[in-house]
Amino acid sequence: MRRCTILGSLLFIFFGFSMLNAQNDDDALFIKSIYDHSLTSSKIYDYLHTMCKEVGPRLSGSAGAEKGVDFCFETLESLGMDSVLKLPCEVPHWVRGTKEYVHMVQDDSFVEFHCASLGNSISTGGKEIKAEVIEVMGLDTLAILGRKGLEGKIVFFNRPFDDTQTRTFYGYGKAVDQRVYGPTRAAKYGAIGVIVRSITNAIDFVPHTGVTVYDSTYKIPAIAISTMDANRLAKEIEKGDKVFLEMYSECKNLPKKKSYSVIGEIKGSEFPDEIILVGGHLDSWDIGEGAHDDGAGCVHAMQVIETMKALNYNPKRTVRCVLFMNEENGLAGGKSYAEWSNNNNEYHMAAIESDSGGFTPRGFSCTAEESVFIEHLTKMKKLFSPLESYDLYFKKGGAGADINPLKSQKGILIGFNPDSQRYFDFHHTSEDVFENVNKRELQLGAASITSLVYLIDQYGI
Repeated sequence: MRRCTILGSLLFIFFGFSMLNAQNDDDALFIKSIYDHSLTSSKIYDYLHTMCKEVGPRLSGSAGAEKGVDFCFETLESLGMDSVLKLPCEVPHWVRGTKEYVHMVQDDSFVEFHCASLGNSISTGGKEIKAEVIEVMGLDTLAILGRKGLEGKIVFFNRPFDDTQTRTFYGYGKAVDQRVYGPTRAAKYGAIGVIVRSITNAIDFVPHTGVTVYDSTYKIPAIAISTMDANRLAKEIEKGDKVFLEMYSECKNLPKKKSYSVIGEIKGSEFPDEIILVGGHLDSWDIGEGAHDDGAGCVHAMQVIETMKALNYNPKRTVRCVLFMNEENGLAGGKSYAEWSNNNNEYHMAAIESDSGGFTPRGFSCTAEESVFIEHLTKMKKLFSPLESYDLYFKKGGAGADINPLKSQKGILIGFNPDSQRYFDFHHTSEDVFENVNKRELQLGAASITSLVYLIDQYGI
């Protein structure tokens, strides 16, 4: 009897390992087919070309944003999904205007800086603002200088990117508060305008826009200048004499408009109530084509669906592609989507967002509601092993602004992490155009995201 028990145990272990190996082989083969299709037959580069060249800039509330909604809706419909819909949201409608400038006054002449008004900024009121400029390196300095030092002045926020950060998003995070909150904070001390050093590690003449957030009372015009111009201005101030700037802008906030996020899904064959979301944000700033930010994320998500259809893959769980509106200056799409999903008592087992550009894939980072995070992370690391051979990692970290409101559903939120070294050369600039996206890097990103969706769909979390 004991020999039979031992023999039975050995046979169980043998066949168990055999089944596991066969399973791993099947996964490896299917993932290889995902990469083969993505690198040779995918439509992703064509999708991005249309989004950049035919649709163009897509700032929420604009005609370009409306064209972007139509393009994404029609593309998802053409892929034969089970359902495609437009989810309404109310978005800000900010326009830049046709004229903006910043001049450094020197004797009877001036030096013209390369500049871009910050998103949501008010205008200079139809007139030029001229005042002494005061350089500060952070928000805390404003309180030290106080109203005595800042009233009637133009504040120049000049804290640079932290170049010691190997992941450039960390450098961005340590500098961006001066752009987001600087103008309204400076206004509280009587400043009449704000100039911000572009939030980038590049030293060039390309200005970077981006959102600024006012409170309801304190609003002054805010314009970003290029890093080369910021360095020049800082050197003039360092000489010790008073330096004067002239600034002018025509931007304005119009009444909010109705817009849409675009949603398409393939219903799960076994577990339709378990949703795997893959998405990016449809809107972009107005001075480029939104190629990396976030056209790449949108076409990554659409390519997941195209690849599944091309490989005749029938998912067990519901796979949903969501292209969010208004990430850049309001997050209306992400908020309205989470509200709609919660009202429908949905469960997002996993939500994956691509919003870091179309560069070479490095891996994924994740977060979740605290009570389930360790359990999800442990399972995902085991699940992820077939992708390690593609030099991809899976670790704790951020996910995405649009999917973050889904955290209360207690699934796992995942951010796609491509190489970040060049991202802030293009981020929020006129240089964020189709020509600056590498086709193969974009395709590899889609392959890695599709492979992760496949593994989650096969085994759950």
